[in-house]
Amino acid sequence: MVLALSTAVLCSDKGFNPPPATHAKTYIAHETHEDEGVSIAIDPYDTVEKAAIFKLKYKDYGFLPIRLIISNDGDKPLMLDNLKVLLITERRDKIEPATQDDIFRRVARPEKVASKPKIQLPIPLPRDNKPIKTEVREEVATAQFVTVPVTAHSSHNGFLFFDVGGIIDPESGAHLSISGIRAGRQELFYFDIPLDKYLNAGSK
Repeated sequence: MVLALSTAVLCSDKGFNPPPATHAKTYIAHETHEDEGVSIAIDPYDTVEKAAIFKLKYKDYGFLPIRLIISNDGDKPLMLDNLKVLLITERRDKIEPATQDDIFRRVARPEKVASKPKIQLPIPLPRDNKPIKTEVREEVATAQFVTVPVTAHSSHNGFLFFDVGGIIDPESGAHLSISGIRAGRQELFYFDIPLDKYLNAGSK
């Protein structure tokens, strides 16, 4: 699954304005490839306090927001056009990040929270009496991780939203698999970050 590029909506005092991200190594749940000069961290926004940065209550719609931070300490830009991210649960569900349309469909029809993750078909948004508010569209567009290059000696971050509707305790025993990152023509070795690193550290 290739994460689609989207045009970010400029943040303002009234818009989506998350706390600044730091270097990936500063987060409990991270993995560093010293030989490649790359660190990746994940930071679930799974508590009421952390999720307060969002206007939309994603948990109520069956989504788990996870911030992804990629830090490039190397001299070559990292290309993310073939980035693939999977949330693999303890029971071996493999869940791709939701697209904007996936989120909007769920918001328009909250009764459709899945009993388990399903592959979304490219169908139009539902036409019903609950249109998507502009502030929700702007928040999702601004928050979502976009697959732009990570320049040398810089970091890039954004949020991934995973459909975990119907899964009891989706974080325990789960891990994020991250692959498809290239430095020049060289594809990096995949990253695999257990969410238990975050949970066991009492980050919640």
